[in-house]
Amino acid sequence: MKKKFKEQAEEVKLKVKKLGIVKSIILLIMIVATVCAFVLYDYIFGSKSVFDREISSFGFVNNLFWMIPKIIRAIQAVTIILVIATIISIIINKVFVKNKREVTVANLLNSVLKWITIIILIITVLAVWGVDTTALITGAGVVTLIVGLGMQSLIADVVAGLFIVFENEFNVGDIVTVDGFRGEVVSIGIRTTKLKAVGNIKIFNNSDIRGVLNQTVEPSTAKAFISIEYSESLERVEQVIKDNLSKIEIIGLVEPLCYDGVSELGASAVTLQFSAKCNENDIFDVQRAMNKQLKLMFDENGINIPFNQIVVHNA
Repeated sequence: MKKKFKEQAEEVKLKVKKLGIVKSIILLIMIVATVCAFVLYDYIFGSKSVFDREISSFGFVNNLFWMIPKIIRAIQAVTIILVIATIISIIINKVFVKNKREVTVANLLNSVLKWITIIILIITVLAVWGVDTTALITGAGVVTLIVGLGMQSLIADVVAGLFIVFENEFNVGDIVTVDGFRGEVVSIGIRTTKLKAVGNIKIFNNSDIRGVLNQTVEPSTAKAFISIEYSESLERVEQVIKDNLSKIEIIGLVEPLCYDGVSELGASAVTLQFSAKCNENDIFDVQRAMNKQLKLMFDENGINIPFNQIVVHNA
């Protein structure tokens, strides 16, 4: 589990370092353009602006030419907002990588930051182009109220997602069972939670998550059930187990393998139960290894494992 968490932390750090070649180049070009625009402010926006004249006898061409300062202002605004959002994202990802809880919070904060950035970008660009954003925000508030009444499930998903994160019910990397589906939590967003199992991703709306079984809070118990014939001496079998059980080595155990006793007196066999503590991520591997090693131990000591038989009696 610790190794897997370190890999997740390293993956987050790698994403921070590598924002993407294309994205980095575009952002760098925008930053350079913004700096140049500030340096040449008077020649673009001031009294010495080169855009305060006509360059063609066609009005359409002139209108496009006069729009260049607004386009530059929009690029400046977008660049500044993106740089600030990127810095905040880097800080979040660098600060919240100490444990699974912090990685989960970082993912949620990045998701919220993304949507806030988009909203601010839209409002800022519209303001640069002369749109009355005050009226727009006021109208958006009314529209949001109306839409919100019809989107109660979405609001419920968002609220449920916040409670999942801040109440620490489960985190990214945990193994949980939700509605009969067992998987690893790969992301917790403001609207949905994603579980991964056997290469498949199951997406749950946060408000639909009920009765979560978190299987990584404490070590899990792997069990193995081995049957022996009734003709075998139980005392001899238990003595063999006592002498050899401690010699069995299984990768993934956090506590030694132990013998729990007789689990069942079946129709044709006595079933013995063995158990061991392990991480939930390793439980199936550990169970398979337990079955193999116990079978080999019984074979080496001449203890028979019964199979179904039919006995015919003649009258």
